Amino acid sequence: GRGGLGNRNFATSRRQTPRFAQPGEAGDEGEFKLELRMIAEVGLVGYPNAGKSTLLTAISHARPKIAPYPFTTLTPQVGNIANHQAAEILRAEKKMDIQIDTQGGSSGGISALGDGLVQIGMSSKHLNDSDRAKYPKVDFREIHVGEDAVALIVSKDVWDGGARKLTRAQVKDIYEGRTINWKDVGGPNRRIVFYNKEPGRGTWEVFAHWLYGDPKKAPLVNFPEVGGNEETRNKVASTRGAISQLSSSWADGKKIFALALATDTQESIEPTPENIATHKYPMSRPLFLLTNGEPRQEAKVLVDFMLAPPGQALIRKHGYLALEQLKN
Repeated sequence: GRGGLGNRNFATSRRQTPRFAQPGEAGDEGEFKLELRMIAEVGLVGYPNAGKSTLLTAISHARPKIAPYPFTTLTPQVGNIANHQAAEILRAEKKMDIQIDTQGGSSGGISALGDGLVQIGMSSKHLNDSDRAKYPKVDFREIHVGEDAVALIVSKDVWDGGARKLTRAQVKDIYEGRTINWKDVGGPNRRIVFYNKEPGRGTWEVFAHWLYGDPKKAPLVNFPEVGGNEETRNKVASTRGAISQLSSSWADGKKIFALALATDTQESIEPTPENIATHKYPMSRPLFLLTNGEPRQEAKVLVDFMLAPPGQALIRKHGYLALEQLKN
């Protein structure tokens, strides 16, 4: 019914047919007879990057997309536009063959490098012990190229309705389902629609670390999940009462807005460049290029470019903080 969210709003790459939805107003009912059309006799099921598409290509005439999946945190700004611009420059000046794929989140960048599928991975979080333990033979090197922040962004109707900041306790109540209406936290009389970043992505891990101290302590929730930044932005911008976790540089102040985080003394800390640079804003995060050992050959050329003034200028151009802007 009107005001509800059907199961397609909860679909993700991992959960393509959700078995739940959010109810709305009473709608029409009817009885229908549906006949299932056979579309396949055999299905391949397995973990991501397990080789399903490769096997299908080898035994049939099907040609599914096969690619390593780095990450989406920087899409489309740094991870897509800036890195693609860097690649275009190096292709022209150095005649290099550079392929960039920006799917899969920070965990995808780590696993792609760990599995030897790429020369450079990208991540918006520090590698943890479990990341390194999964690939004991890989000498992960984190190369800091910039700084970003995760913001809680809301739709225009929420912002116009008076919501400007949230405390950690208020966010926890929303995330755990105890607070379900914006009017209870200073916003309009409207149901809260929380689009949750897929767990495992750098954005979600930064959020969960701030909220619970350890992402492993975050409870399981039944919110619709979103993947890349563009998908998140579009979902929030087009849904009344929406909120999600997103890179602060995506908050355009027109369709989506970044809330301040309020301290126990009710000081509002906004994700401004100054607060991100000094790490006063609690969900600041680094942006890394990842390599296996010291970067060599073409990988070193790209790393050196991103650390040099032209590459750092691309990072600043698209709303992120360059290294020279950071303050210890």
